[in-house]
Amino acid sequence: MQSPLYLFNIEEYLELEQTSDIRHEYFGGEVFAMAGGSKEHNIISLNVASSLRSQLRGSFCNVFMSDMKVRINLASDHQTIFYYPDVIVSCDTEDQDRYFLNYPCLIIEVLSPSTETIDRREKLVNYRSLTSLREYVLISQDEVKVDIYRQDKQGNWTIQILINRNDKLVLDSVGLILEMADIYENVINL
Repeated sequence: MQSPLYLFNIEEYLELEQTSDIRHEYFGGEVFAMAGGSKEHNIISLNVASSLRSQLRGSFCNVFMSDMKVRINLASDHQTIFYYPDVIVSCDTEDQDRYFLNYPCLIIEVLSPSTETIDRREKLVNYRSLTSLREYVLISQDEVKVDIYRQDKQGNWTIQILINRNDKLVLDSVGLILEMADIYENVINL
């Protein structure tokens, strides 16, 4: 037996998200439920978001955690995507929508076994289409490893991989330097 696949329009999706007990990501009309994260995942997200919030307090920048969506409009496919990154920063005064951001400068994902492939492939490709995005950071929760994708002023992307306990995560987009011990506090003994 076959059932037709229901495609949500953006308004239906946004309305669903306001009343749903679970979060869903949206990709071109299809809606995908999100799984909950581990304790380590949550601690790392909170460690990073807390440092960002402390550093950016009083500025035009706002820090959000996993309940704020990022909207991506893929011009080439005429599709809209909504993702829920673990940590997001927007410093753009044009970001006035209540339930999603259009102009993030920094997106951070804490890798989980169930989402790592999506974060490293699909989301990397789609996030890079955001002209406002300067850095996309992937943080492993099982080992000391941080991947930083950076966009330069010419629009070129580079990757830096940190694996040493003494490395520092330099976030040029917001002018913050994080020690590995701060990122992994209460998760991995450094």
